[in-house]
Amino acid sequence: MIRAPLGDSRYWSEWVEYGDESIVEALETAAKPAGDPDYAPQYVFIIAQKHWHQMLRRYSAGDPIADLSRYFPGLLDAWEEAERLGATVWTQEQQFTRHSWRVNYDHYITCFWLVGLGLALDIPDDQWKRLLALIGNEGGDLLLDRIIASRSPERKIGSALLYPKPYARLLAAVDAPADSQASLLNAFVKHWYTDVRTGAKSGSDPQAVSYRHPYWYTYGDENFDGGAYFGRWCVEAVAAVKAFDMDDSQCLGLEHYPGDLLRPNGPSTHPVTRQEAEPPATVAAESKAGFWARLLGRR
Repeated sequence: MIRAPLGDSRYWSEWVEYGDESIVEALETAAKPAGDPDYAPQYVFIIAQKHWHQMLRRYSAGDPIADLSRYFPGLLDAWEEAERLGATVWTQEQQFTRHSWRVNYDHYITCFWLVGLGLALDIPDDQWKRLLALIGNEGGDLLLDRIIASRSPERKIGSALLYPKPYARLLAAVDAPADSQASLLNAFVKHWYTDVRTGAKSGSDPQAVSYRHPYWYTYGDENFDGGAYFGRWCVEAVAAVKAFDMDDSQCLGLEHYPGDLLRPNGPSTHPVTRQEAEPPATVAAESKAGFWARLLGRR
């Protein structure tokens, strides 16, 4: 079944297939001599971004949860290559603004999502270690460090929550007695999409960048027909549920809660919608001979 509240089976079939083809084409382009070496690190990082967009897009389309982890090796390869290339291109200031959770709200959210996906999908230890090496920021945030420490107990925990809006609600749920966690988690998820829009303006650090909204926030409102929308999923809640074995029963069926990530064998936690009358949005690209070998059979 289609999990996302927007888009019919035709939309998801078209754009999931396109997403896979886009990754292959980008990898082929990246393998050629760079026209602008200064842009090469960013171009390769966008390939990594395409991988996590595709994981979320496939989730939205209703694909099996077990298929999503196939994107992690390619994601890590591309991100590591971007860092290698960027080491001689990005200035010290650019390195800081790209990588620091404290000043880069988008990067903080992205890291939260990837940690959540890594935990929910139980990626292998070697991939998990590579992911943490790329994420960095150890001791940078009270909440995200604690979630990471659920699998890596040696992780240093930050002393402050960088973005109280929206994440103070999630931290409150994590710290609450067990019999209160479900309702507090529900409140976080219900407010997440509204609150995350201005989260960067709520931090206590005066150096924090004030974004109007995260880069993906209007995907679906803008360029929906162009395939920009990949879903609006509160993966952060799933990360906390997986890390701390929280009760998420009051979140099941909420618009932004990707509860199926934690229930790979079903049944789905998402409500039946009008799209159910249409053919399943399984991806045509998977039927192409050798596709996964080309895209993901690397490391």
